Amino acid sequence: MTTQQQLALDQITDLLDQREFLRLKKLLRSLDTPEVVEIIQEQEEKEQLILFRLLPLKRAIEVFEYLEREVQRHFLENLSQEKIADILNEMSPDDRTALLEFLPDDLVRELIQTLSEQERRVTLELLGYPEYSVGRLMTPDYIAIREGWTVQQVLDYLREHGGQSETLSVLYVTDERGVLLDDIRIRQILLAQPTQPISEMMDRRFVRLKARQDQEEAIEVFRKNDRTALPVVNEDGVLFGIVTIDDILAIREEEDTEDIQKLGGSEALDEPYLLTSVGQMVKKRAGWLVLLLIGEMLTASAMGHFEEEIQKAVVLASFIPLIISSGGNSGSQAVTLVIRALSLGEISLSDWWLIMRREVLSGLALGAILGVVGFARIAVWANIFNEYGPYWQLVGATVALSLMGIVLWGTLAGSMLPLLLKRLGLDPATSSAPFVATLVDVTGLIMYFTLASWLLSGTLL
Repeated sequence: MTTQQQLALDQITDLLDQREFLRLKKLLRSLDTPEVVEIIQEQEEKEQLILFRLLPLKRAIEVFEYLEREVQRHFLENLSQEKIADILNEMSPDDRTALLEFLPDDLVRELIQTLSEQERRVTLELLGYPEYSVGRLMTPDYIAIREGWTVQQVLDYLREHGGQSETLSVLYVTDERGVLLDDIRIRQILLAQPTQPISEMMDRRFVRLKARQDQEEAIEVFRKNDRTALPVVNEDGVLFGIVTIDDILAIREEEDTEDIQKLGGSEALDEPYLLTSVGQMVKKRAGWLVLLLIGEMLTASAMGHFEEEIQKAVVLASFIPLIISSGGNSGSQAVTLVIRALSLGEISLSDWWLIMRREVLSGLALGAILGVVGFARIAVWANIFNEYGPYWQLVGATVALSLMGIVLWGTLAGSMLPLLLKRLGLDPATSSAPFVATLVDVTGLIMYFTLASWLLSGTLL
C-alpha cells in the first residue's frame, strides 16, 4: 500500500469512528477504484459493508468485481435483495459466472432468481459449459459487424451499441447466421475512409477459441498471438462470445499457484492460504507426507541391507548425506525445469528424446563437477588431517563415481517423470520435487554401496 493510500485509509478509519458518513462518501468518490477496493478489504466485515453501501451504484459494481471472493460472498449474504439484483445484473457475464462457481449451490440458485430474464439466460448458458472450458470464461458482450457495411456505418453502430461491449479493441465480422468471418482491429476502422467497405479490409485470417476448449489451451493461444481478446465459436463456427486477457491472466495465476503448491509436495489449496482451515491444510499435506515417509522407510531398508559394509567401513556412512542430497537436488532441479517448460508450451511429449539427450549430457557434466569437488575434499582431508586411512584414493573414487551416477540418475528421473505422467493423462506437477528426491534417495544408496562393494573389495571391505 502506497503512502497516499495509507493516509486515505487512516482518514477513512477516523471518519468511520466519528460516523461522519457524508464526508466519508465524498472521500470515497475522490479515490480510484483500485484504491477503494484495497481500502475496503483492509476493514473488518462490518466496516466493509458500511463503506460499500456509501458507494453510488455504478461505482459499487466496479468495486465489487475486483473484491476478493470471500468479501463478495459476505456482501451477497448481507446486502438487500434489490442491491444484489442491481449488482449481479450489471456485472459482466464472465465475472458473474466466476463468482457463482465459487458460491454454494443453494445460494447460487437464489441469486440466479434475482437476475433479469436475459442475464439469467446468459448465466445459465455459461454455467452449462464444462468446468474448465473456455465457455466458462467468455462474455457475450462484443461488437459484431457485417462485411457489407461501410466504415461510416460501423462508426455509427459503435456510437449506438459500443457501450455494451466488454472491449472495443477488436470488432468481429459475421454473416447472417452468426458465423465468424474475420476480426478487424479498431485502429484499422479509425484510420480508414468513411466510404470504404469492410469487405476490402478483410483478409479472413483470424485466431479463435472453441467454447469447449480447455482453458489451459486458451492461455497458450493468447501467449502466442499477443491478443487482448479472442473470439469464441461453437463447432459450426458461430460466434458465441469473446474471452478477454484479464480472465486469462486470472486463470494463469490459478494454474501457476496450483503447480507451485504441488511442486512443494502437497495438494493444491482450494482457497487462499489464510482462508484455508487448519483441518483442510492438514488434509492437503498429510497424504504426501505419509507417501514420502514410506519412501524414506525404503531408504532405511536399503541402509539396513548394507549394514555389514557400513560396519566394516564406517567412513562410507559419513558420505551418505552428501550422496543422497546431491541426487535429490539434481532431480528437483530437473523436475522443476521440465514442468515449467511444459506449462509455458516450450516442450511437448514428442520432444522426450531431445529432453533425455540434453539431461544425459547435463547430468554427466554436473555429476563430473560434483565428483571432482567430492574427490578434492577427501584428498585435502586425507593429506592435511590424515583421515580416511591408506585407501583414501579408493574412497575418493567411490564417492566421485557415485556422485556422477546418482546426479545423472536424478536428472533423468526428474526430467522423464513429468513427461510420463502427462502421457498417462495425469498432472505433471504431481511429480513434486520431494517425491523425486525420495525416489532418487533409495536408488542412490543402492548405487553407492554397490559401487563401494566393488571398488573397496579386498581393502576396506
